[in-house]
Amino acid sequence: MTHSFPLSLLAASMSVLFLTGCGDAETTIIEKDPIVGADDGHDHGDGCNQSNDILIDSKGRLAITQADSNMLHLFDLDDNSQLDSMSTVHNDMTLSASADFRFVTLKARNQDLMQFVDSGFWREDHGSHLHDFEQGPTMTSFELTGSRPTHAISHQGQLAIFNDGDAENGIPASVHVVTDNIISTQGEPRSLTFATNMHGVAEPRGEHLLASIRRDDAESTSANKILPDQVGVFHLHDGAYELEQTLETLCPNLHGAAQNQDYTAFGCSDGVLVAHQDNAQYESVKIDNIPELAGKRVGNLRGHVNADALIGIASGHGGGPATLVSLDPVANTMQALEWQPEANPVGYAFSYDGEQFLVLDDQGYLNILGLHTEGGSAHWELASRLDISQQDPATMPEGMSFTMTVAQNGKYVYVSDPIAQHILHVSLANMQIEGDIELDFAPAAIAWVGVAEQDSE
Repeated sequence: MTHSFPLSLLAASMSVLFLTGCGDAETTIIEKDPIVGADDGHDHGDGCNQSNDILIDSKGRLAITQADSNMLHLFDLDDNSQLDSMSTVHNDMTLSASADFRFVTLKARNQDLMQFVDSGFWREDHGSHLHDFEQGPTMTSFELTGSRPTHAISHQGQLAIFNDGDAENGIPASVHVVTDNIISTQGEPRSLTFATNMHGVAEPRGEHLLASIRRDDAESTSANKILPDQVGVFHLHDGAYELEQTLETLCPNLHGAAQNQDYTAFGCSDGVLVAHQDNAQYESVKIDNIPELAGKRVGNLRGHVNADALIGIASGHGGGPATLVSLDPVANTMQALEWQPEANPVGYAFSYDGEQFLVLDDQGYLNILGLHTEGGSAHWELASRLDISQQDPATMPEGMSFTMTVAQNGKYVYVSDPIAQHILHVSLANMQIEGDIELDFAPAAIAWVGVAEQDSE
């Protein structure tokens, strides 16, 4: 079903520029400041006679969902002004960003739906030059429907949404893979459908998709049979993925996945499976659990294209204190981080350049870890610990928590405080709070959108 939503335009004081003949139809660009593109008098093959980039200097935009509501709010991070508010189909939809950060993604797992909001801020590569575009945000008519969309993972321009399926109704698991271009042009998502349901995960990697495989319950090594225990390599053909290889290494109770530039990792109850492409085939090994995990399993992984090591998070099934480990996919080793969280973490993220790892905890502290070299090897250590709330964490509204989102165009992180009802702007370069956005509602979740720096995750 297609839903229509009203569009609120940006303030009329902004200048309007009309471009035609630059590879597409007439486009309206609403800019805060006039942007001048130099003209060298030559046609560069895309219908434009300018070779200089047309770039907008902006911190980007912030999407915020309102607690106990179906309202989504978008703010301009340059002046903290509110650009628009719009209604989503369902309350409390899970919030994130598309693979290239143009779109806000809204996931309603129990309603089998994903919606997409155009942030109005994106970049196009016209070959000889780049064009930045800035318009008012709007709800798109592009939607994805799939049974129980759960894990959504982005990697280098592709977003893979894993739909768990529904055993009661006989609906198998499936995967949708979309790019920002597919969303903007209302194109067909790349797809994969399994034979049965599973609580699985998929990692997009170029023309391949590394995804979990659930075997027959009699064969599975998983204690919880809905969790898969194998990984398959699927190859894209005519818009659909076909199984090309099944990795030999088993991964019982598979949960969690991440990538860096060269390796893809999956969490298992007995360690972490690491896959690496060698020519046309993928090789796989198991990094065994270490004693420091004390029976916990790595079920949450984080990676970045610029970070050689991946971060694993091990915790008990019922929650509680987590153990953070560094995974070296080259040496096939797992090592507990020198710093471990004192409070229960509620969020993890790499900085946009992969040089810092952030842990947000439930006591209102943002822990910023940096890499240092000791004995010829790199280690993560605590560089700064910022108190991001003057409120008593015990007064946190039920079912809510502090949340964060990382800018992808600079060393900034934005942290929401539902108790104080504001968003803090934190500089990772200075390791200090530089400002805030005051709200008249409790923020449930936040997501940064805008033009990302190249190779950011």
